[in-house]
Amino acid sequence: MPAIEHRNMSEPDETRAPDKTTLEVVQLGDATVARLTLQPGWRWSECIRPVVGGQSCQAPHLGYLASGRLHIVADDGTEADISAGETYRLEPGHDAWVVGDETVVGLEFETKTAETYARG
Repeated sequence: MPAIEHRNMSEPDETRAPDKTTLEVVQLGDATVARLTLQPGWRWSECIRPVVGGQSCQAPHLGYLASGRLHIVADDGTEADISAGETYRLEPGHDAWVVGDETVVGLEFETKTAETYARG
């Protein structure tokens, strides 16, 4: 493995595009990074559940929100808003949606999630 690896997210190894979603995936050695772009009106239960199934998102997430705002509701009833400039960690078992009219752009660093998110 090289001592230094770098990639441009605009030249991904893979792109997935479920409804109102763009996920660009880049491999860096054993790690995977994904840029997630969510359009206004995006909601996990409406845009991703039809692709992956289940009652709630079962992927863990570790990331950084570069723009926009997300509302998260965990299966245990916990709720939070995540805004641009914030980092986040989500356990499996949640729904989420874009708040307002601004596109959400985030970076996901949970390698397994970045590899498999929104893939049927």
